[in-house]
Amino acid sequence: MKRAGCASVATLPAKRPTGHWSQGLLQSMSDPSMIVMSDDRMVMIRDKYPKARHHYLVLPHTDISSLKALSVSHLPLLKHMLQVATDFVTELAVHKLAVRYGLHAQPSMARLHMHVVSQDFDSGCLKHKKHWNSFTTEFFIDAQSIISSLEEKGSVEVFDKATCDSLLKMPLRCHVCGEEQSNFPKLKAHTKQHNTK
Repeated sequence: MKRAGCASVATLPAKRPTGHWSQGLLQSMSDPSMIVMSDDRMVMIRDKYPKARHHYLVLPHTDISSLKALSVSHLPLLKHMLQVATDFVTELAVHKLAVRYGLHAQPSMARLHMHVVSQDFDSGCLKHKKHWNSFTTEFFIDAQSIISSLEEKGSVEVFDKATCDSLLKMPLRCHVCGEEQSNFPKLKAHTKQHNTK
């Protein structure tokens, strides 16, 4: 397994974008400055716009378009992706920060990808309700749940667009204590209190 250095995304040189923005992850998969580690089955990259102190993406080399495209044949790959991610977090020694591994129910970027994201959500790139709810509601599906669904049912049940839209529009709630906040600045101030405990 190849492992790259851990330079901050903020210090990486800007690259001229090519193609549609939704193809950005495919470009990052071949950008050495973004790659954290890789093997013959997957690539782990830094999220270019991290929503937490630690935010990485794990993408398969196999072109899997979405959760709907998953089948039992993908189980070894998904388990490998999850194992690589959990091993990486263990080695990273993220101290007491909780980390979740999961996929968005309706991703905006091409190629199936698993988020590895610490639960501090302390980032200037986390700017609005849609960002927040995409990681703190049922819109964010735990990787292990997807694996279990494939093992038990042979497929993954996917939310329809209306359900996804409603999840992204849910009231702002703290992911730790569940307290509702009236606006995003108040939510960020509130969650920082949890991060200092």
